[in-house]
Amino acid sequence: MEVMRWDAQRLDLEDPSTLPGMPSIRGLLRSVQVPEFPGLTFHEVRSRSALNHVPGESAMPFPWTINPYRGCSHSCVYCLSGDTLILMADGRQKPIADLRVGDQIVGTERRGTYRHYVTTEVLAHWSTVKPAHRVTLADGTELVASGDHRFLTGRGWKHVTGAMSGAEQRPHLTTNDKLLGFGRSAAPSTACAEYRRGYLTGMVRGDANLKVYRYLRAGRAHGDVHRFRLALADPEALVRTQDYLAREGVRTDEFTFAPATEKRRAMTAIRTSAAASVARIRELVDWPTEPTDAWKRGFLAGIFDAEGSRSQGVLRISNADDEMLGRTQAAFASFGFDAVLEDRGLANRVRTVRLRGGLREHVRFLHLTDPAIRRKCALDGVAVKSDADLRVRRIEPLNLEMPMFDITTGTGDFIANGVVSHNCFARKTHEWLEFDSGRDFDTQVVVKTNLVEVLRKELARPSWQREHVALGTNTDPYQRAEGRYKLMPGVIRALADSGTPFSILTKGTLLRRDVPLLAEAAQEVPLGLGVSMAIWDDELHAALEPGVPTPRARLDLVRALADAGLPYGVFLAPVLPGLTDDEESLDAAIGAIAAAGATGVTVIPLHLRPGAREWFMAWLRSAHPELVPRYERMYARRAYVSGEYRTWLARQVAPVLARHGLDRQSGGTARQADGSAATGVPGDEEAGFPTGSLPTGGLPGVPPKEEREAPSTPGTTSEPDQLSLL
Repeated sequence: MEVMRWDAQRLDLEDPSTLPGMPSIRGLLRSVQVPEFPGLTFHEVRSRSALNHVPGESAMPFPWTINPYRGCSHSCVYCLSGDTLILMADGRQKPIADLRVGDQIVGTERRGTYRHYVTTEVLAHWSTVKPAHRVTLADGTELVASGDHRFLTGRGWKHVTGAMSGAEQRPHLTTNDKLLGFGRSAAPSTACAEYRRGYLTGMVRGDANLKVYRYLRAGRAHGDVHRFRLALADPEALVRTQDYLAREGVRTDEFTFAPATEKRRAMTAIRTSAAASVARIRELVDWPTEPTDAWKRGFLAGIFDAEGSRSQGVLRISNADDEMLGRTQAAFASFGFDAVLEDRGLANRVRTVRLRGGLREHVRFLHLTDPAIRRKCALDGVAVKSDADLRVRRIEPLNLEMPMFDITTGTGDFIANGVVSHNCFARKTHEWLEFDSGRDFDTQVVVKTNLVEVLRKELARPSWQREHVALGTNTDPYQRAEGRYKLMPGVIRALADSGTPFSILTKGTLLRRDVPLLAEAAQEVPLGLGVSMAIWDDELHAALEPGVPTPRARLDLVRALADAGLPYGVFLAPVLPGLTDDEESLDAAIGAIAAAGATGVTVIPLHLRPGAREWFMAWLRSAHPELVPRYERMYARRAYVSGEYRTWLARQVAPVLARHGLDRQSGGTARQADGSAATGVPGDEEAGFPTGSLPTGGLPGVPPKEEREAPSTPGTTSEPDQLSLL
């Protein structure tokens, strides 16, 4: 989704009352569901403003925008984002963009004096774009969130920003607050070769039988027996060990070691008696001369799976071997853990290495090492207490808007980067806790019912300079909600009556309804219209743009605009590398556009800003895994494709444009993939359509060259301890 950086509209009634159960949306009149729009809920509000001013530092070439609706039902895959780490029920962390409804995660609930961590379920999942603030904690954690988001402090739930009095009065964070949670954790481990070898060392030396027996046989030659056997009650560790051995060429057989009884679980084992395999295992678990960090992470995970436990607030690893205990303590110390050796004087000489530091250090250990046995990693029932220094040090605006995700859970909260975070929206009960339902939350649309009335007042002000106003640059003004509320005719009349030039960009064929009105407006003010279409394969269109009218339906709109003599342009955007950039696909699309009567076309390759790329890549991995390596290379360090690809695409497009009479030599006009443009298409300021305007729903226009070459948008990439949410 193209990030537009303008001030979000405030929604307020002159009477500041709100609906019961929906206290955070001022101006909310009612929420309705109607039969003609199945699956959509419209939240009708009264807005105090209609015109949104684009900040002066923005790269957008238009100064004002109007958004009749907040939220959109187009559901384009390449419009979503998010990489916040959420604590899962098994103790691992997952980026918030990868969560799905039904996932089991960690929330909290009050039990007596304390809150406790409990397993909860993701009930809803969506994204939005909001102004970002950074909250810095004393332990070094940085939380990036909107001013409306709430975190749990020792004094209750508090918004990131607020005021002591006036319209913005609400509990908000200050430097006197301390957040609740376990705080900063460790980056997850990756299972490289060194990690795997370390894991096998900890597991095999900790719990396996690895021996070579030599004995005399009467009247025969000496006999040797080679044996490796590992028996465990937890199948995850056994499966991991068997897999890691197989990667090293060691094949093992699985068998039932002991059946379940009333007092103990069943045990399964793996084994091999091949001399070469046993010799290879012995080689793999030799102590390294200079162990790497990856080896030590794997070793700690292996010995914890083999001989470790975590219960009643204590994490310990027990063993009788002096070298195993020494290596374990050394590995702990190398990562800054405080681990002590406890000796209870047992006859079998079993001693324990105990990790100190409470839940904060337990979680850091689990994330650092990634053990296989997840029952030892769960937080269910643990009290939300920690010695982590989570005092708020700074709260600062970042002066930009960022893609942000949020979820709804069964407990009303979740754990994000180690702190307790509140839901911003409860879809199941329609209890609105924040203003914006989010771009991805495409079934909840906020409708500004008094938009036309407010707009006319703003346009009548003596200070209004009749600067260009762009519609469709954030959410589509002709999405399905417009069919019910019919706000756009009033907006068009208000702009034309005031002498204000404007442009409209849409995927929605509902614009055809207003063609006569737009023809009248074009006689009064400079007007530009743009229709965006991207995908001509029906199956691909259904997967990527499930709520958008088909390209063929949008071609009918193009014909209607041409017949009416209105200034318009067509955006072929985004062109998807490896999917829609072959000559056959381009010829089908451009040929259809030309046949519809278009005299100009803008061809634009896909761009993926940080955040948006995660959602698109998740879809790509599922639908076209063979293309993932190519996309990872193309978009590894930048939001836009390389200059080489733009040049290649321009050459690919050029003969197709010529074939259909849309190149300059044929008298047509086109903005090509390399950014070069002729006049008379969207982008021609004389036509009232400003250069660089962006199609709705994340279909980018051609950005300024300096932006195209930038590796990414500053401030939109989250570090491991950075939180991006509503």
